[in-house]
Amino acid sequence: MPAPSALAIATGSVQRLLKEEASYHKELADQEKQIKTLEEQIKSGKDDEDGNAPYMLKQQQTAAEQTRAVFGPLKKRIEDAVAKLQDQITAADETVSPGAELDAAKAILAQATAA
Repeated sequence: MPAPSALAIATGSVQRLLKEEASYHKELADQEKQIKTLEEQIKSGKDDEDGNAPYMLKQQQTAAEQTRAVFGPLKKRIEDAVAKLQDQITAADETVSPGAELDAAKAILAQATAA
């Protein structure tokens, strides 16, 4: 089996980073939902059986802050990977006839620029 081309590697990298970003967005939404639920429990006085809702709330808030902190460096990594993919597409356009690999790379690039 031949080694993957630089274009395929760059395409896979951008695709993986986009999936990672989507995963972090989903995780943050779940954390914010749990924070809201815990805040409502505390406000209504319906503390859980253990009475540790304030502690759990603080833990969830910390986790949400840490998840938000991931987005800055991740965005930079995506931008770098997209730039590399654009370079690979330009090089492939000049040297290789259009094919499935090039079409897939262009689709991922379009998806990345839309996000």
